[in-house]
Amino acid sequence: MSASSSNTETGRYVKRPTVPLPSGARVLTGAAAWTAAADLATERAAGRAPLLVVDAYPGADLPRIAEAVAEALPEWHLVDVEEAAALPIERIDERIADNLTDDRVFGVLSHAGVESFYDAERLDKLAVEVEGAGRPVVLIGWGADLAARRTGAPYALVLADMARWEIQMRQRAGATNWRAENPGEDQLRKYKRGFFVEWRAADRHKRTLFDRVDFVLDANAIGAAEPVSREAGMITGDAFRAAIEGAAHRPFRVVPFFDPGVWGGQWMKRKLDLPDGPPNYAWCFDCVPEENSLLLEDSGGAVVELPSLDLVFTQPKALLGERTYARFGAEFPIRFDFLDTMEGGNLSLQVHPLTDYIQQTFGMHYTQDESYYMLDAGEDAVVYLGTKDGVDREAMLEDLRVAETGERPFDAEKYVNAFPAKKHDHFLIPAGTIHSSGANSMVLEISATPFIFTFKLWDWGRLGLDGVPRPVHLDHGERNLAWERDTAWTESNLVGRVETVSQEDGVVEERTGLHELEFIEVRRHWFADEAAHDTEGTVNVLNLVEGDEVEVASPTGAFEPYEIHYAETFIVPASVGPYVIRRTARSRSERFATVKASVRGTRTGDN
Repeated sequence: MSASSSNTETGRYVKRPTVPLPSGARVLTGAAAWTAAADLATERAAGRAPLLVVDAYPGADLPRIAEAVAEALPEWHLVDVEEAAALPIERIDERIADNLTDDRVFGVLSHAGVESFYDAERLDKLAVEVEGAGRPVVLIGWGADLAARRTGAPYALVLADMARWEIQMRQRAGATNWRAENPGEDQLRKYKRGFFVEWRAADRHKRTLFDRVDFVLDANAIGAAEPVSREAGMITGDAFRAAIEGAAHRPFRVVPFFDPGVWGGQWMKRKLDLPDGPPNYAWCFDCVPEENSLLLEDSGGAVVELPSLDLVFTQPKALLGERTYARFGAEFPIRFDFLDTMEGGNLSLQVHPLTDYIQQTFGMHYTQDESYYMLDAGEDAVVYLGTKDGVDREAMLEDLRVAETGERPFDAEKYVNAFPAKKHDHFLIPAGTIHSSGANSMVLEISATPFIFTFKLWDWGRLGLDGVPRPVHLDHGERNLAWERDTAWTESNLVGRVETVSQEDGVVEERTGLHELEFIEVRRHWFADEAAHDTEGTVNVLNLVEGDEVEVASPTGAFEPYEIHYAETFIVPASVGPYVIRRTARSRSERFATVKASVRGTRTGDN
């Protein structure tokens, strides 16, 4: 069903892109890693009993990390801070009940810190015991730094860090939330507890460690949900900070991840050379720094995998630009991902919350405006978008309620426009607009980052991959449907909005969106040889939507040329300034195109 793509090459898509560690830095593994950390703790102790602190992100496999430490440092006394001082899980559940709510999917963002999960008196007692131990001590666990700071003693600090995507994979395999007894709980509820509570507190805590951390451990590789071919590596804090700073000053890619879904298709499996096993791949998240990771690589090819969110937290001005940082804080506001329905099914009919609603109901400060860029499309592809002219809203809502009971299916085409879709079309979807991608489409979704706030209105009568109906939120959806976005309005505002900005030197620049209600600006550049760009002080997110291979180069030689293949998403930090995208010596395509997203009103010179 796929449209032809004669200028692309299957299998060139790089699934494990890397970021270089600074010259001379190396990845330590095994006993050598822990010995280096212990040596630093001993040096700092200056004759006192040394103290080593291993502060682990919730979700890390603490027993296995402790086992590795004990094997490498048999003379050191290990103390599990969580066992010694964490509140009982019943107390924690009481404290976060209002954030979790009774809903299966949605909660309310927590502003708690890690200290909210600990007994302060027990932490004080633990600090006294450590001070009086008279022998080398390792404090280990999420929040271990809380106890260490109470001792007043010098110590070496290790951060055992990991990406949210790996945490989700472990939870699907039966892992629990932090200290919770919920191995068999619904995965959506596990994710909700992490998203709204645990990860928020963990990130606040982690941000206090970055400037002080002496070593960073790849906790993704310890107890991984799927087998990994690397040892769990550790790098020095200086190497970590230097690598992150370097990434903030040149183009880079995060590590994409792929996931099957009930409506998933076959395009990515074929075009991106993905492994067989899952029946389909529905999603590819290739620019969601909150969940993706970075692979930091030394000169010998050894890597550590760390959350790409660490880059956002530690280099927000260089990465985002001063104006974007001032507007969003240390958050990455733009998301690129793939939605593959080729030989699959329709996405759910859905709507995203309006800004005021998401603020008042869930505590998020901006909403999920989005768009569908058609990377490829079958002859019968459509995008459902906006209600039809003259729709009876009460009749539509009643039909949706009846469909939810299973009595009869919802007649989507009676109420919702179905626009034909072809390759390189761009459909704009401001929050409040009813929408869905139909079958036989390959969508590059360009959106704002809040990424779980989708109110499903109708899921075509399907069960999820777990055999359970996927949650439908008609109550939320009804409160957010923008009924005035009918056929006429949608055609005028959201479909076919391509405007030529310039056409010179063999480069055609077009504005393809987004709608004026959305904060993201998207430009498409067509070229045969090269196209000049400038970040103009704000982060750029791009995808090569046409052509086999290009490279991103600096006119001043500020960074080495960076190779990009068809369908790869890449980030150009605000700090880069001018850059050029050009064909490589190996390129065989006659023409190329990129789509570039940035935040409106944050470019240098904007008023």
